Amino acid sequence: MAVAPTLVKELRERTGLGVLDCRDALIETDGDVERAIEELRKKSTLKAAKKAGRTTAHGLLAVKISSDGKQAAMVEVNSETDFVAKNDKFVAFVESVIDGVFERGDDDLEQLLAAGLNAERETLVQEIGENITIRRAAFLGTDDGYLTSYVHSDQRKAVLIELSGANEELGRDLAMHITAINPLVVASSDVARDVIAKEREIYLAQAQESGKPPEIVEKMVDGRMRKYLAEVSLLDQPFVKDADVKVGKLLASADVECRRFVRFEVGEGIEVAETDFAAEVAAQVKGSG
Repeated sequence: MAVAPTLVKELRERTGLGVLDCRDALIETDGDVERAIEELRKKSTLKAAKKAGRTTAHGLLAVKISSDGKQAAMVEVNSETDFVAKNDKFVAFVESVIDGVFERGDDDLEQLLAAGLNAERETLVQEIGENITIRRAAFLGTDDGYLTSYVHSDQRKAVLIELSGANEELGRDLAMHITAINPLVVASSDVARDVIAKEREIYLAQAQESGKPPEIVEKMVDGRMRKYLAEVSLLDQPFVKDADVKVGKLLASADVECRRFVRFEVGEGIEVAETDFAAEVAAQVKGSG
């Protein structure tokens, strides 16, 4: 049967789905919009499953901290495109996720999804038409420390940090520093042994190519390792707002210690397959015929 464009438009506005999905649903229900919505809702899990294999490298971060600085949560929720990450319903879902993590007081995503968020996620996948994933979460709690954060303006980079005592301005500055410079650890002694061994192996291979005597090669490697540890350790880094001051000295002058931090960046570590956009559009057009 032919479907009136006005019905397709109404169904699109009520569901947020594409023209073809709305048209097909109306054909199946003889133009009954209410029944079409019911059928589409029934298929939401199926549609979500079909989209589950799509790469989600875009999205948003969210942070929530208790007023006393004793509890803090951070989440990363991903979408396939940056456009969807700006969708009001997606933003609202991110808020639901951060609220769920904070209220539960842990970062167990499996339990969080089972508690109802997966159904909400699948409904959103159905409405928006893209795969959406809750990629990771962090929850920090402290009895005698102080938690604070920094979220970059685009909500794609964020940091939680724990200090030994309350200092809101310093905490925010340090979280901003970590967001920008991306240290690996608080102190050089925190770098894992396997990471040190791997870096040393690389530097040794590079130094040996110089053809210099073994004792000189060893000194070259030691020097590079010291430089590497200083670069990845927060306390040894020049402060982002004053390069003449090391972060360790800045903390010491305030009589505060940095105990730990967690840094998230949207999409970091996700491999995105390169696609031929023209071919993808042609395939979609062909499949809709």
